[in-house]
Amino acid sequence: MPQVTVKINGRSYTLACDEGEEEHLEGLAAYLDKHVTSLSQGVGQVGDQRLMLMAGLLVADELSEALGEVKALEDQVAALKDARTGAASKTQDAENQVAEVLEAAAKRLEDIAGRLEPS
Repeated sequence: MPQVTVKINGRSYTLACDEGEEEHLEGLAAYLDKHVTSLSQGVGQVGDQRLMLMAGLLVADELSEALGEVKALEDQVAALKDARTGAASKTQDAENQVAEVLEAAAKRLEDIAGRLEPS
């Protein structure tokens, strides 16, 4: 199992990960480090545990917002699918009505043509 060494708030941490996940883990660590660094600049060095906790809460808040946005988008997609289904049904109904009118008109034309033909 591969191991990756990442730096968060200037401290090195060696972590194990699955094969091929090294780059992803490094990216996640860099993202967390960005939050920890930003927090430490704002509140000072209040201890690694507290900084990690605060950064974790910030990331959890971002995730919560993103999940809310995903849910809203899923709801929009569902509404659009329903609207599309309704529109398709109305289109089919309109096509059926047009077909009935055309059939009736064709029958009337045939009747008229039959009356006009010399016997």
